[in-house]
Amino acid sequence: MTALLIRSMLMVFFAGIIGSFGAVFLKLGAARLNQSILSFANARLVWGVGLYLGSSVVYTLALRGGQLSVLYPMVSLGYIWTLLWSRLFFQEPLTRQKFLGLGLILVGVFFVGLGSS
Repeated sequence: MTALLIRSMLMVFFAGIIGSFGAVFLKLGAARLNQSILSFANARLVWGVGLYLGSSVVYTLALRGGQLSVLYPMVSLGYIWTLLWSRLFFQEPLTRQKFLGLGLILVGVFFVGLGSS
């Protein structure tokens, strides 16, 4: 692997962390929605959208240095962080099925990564 590909992979990993925090803020903001269209202008929703946008910028910059077929599956690693944040911030249960799904994601990303040249 080249240094540029490793850098791109680290950037995608970082983008996944940023995006997972975006999901947390979207959920926090969604709890404040009501019948008014103006309720969409709450700070937590704005932060969520901003974090998603930020993660997209980092991801786009990462694409310059690697193969799309390797980097795009790495986006799914954000699910690991989202599971952790869901437990920490919303007390959502960690079930056997969730861990099995995460294991499958990790195995899939590993095998796709092996395909990089």
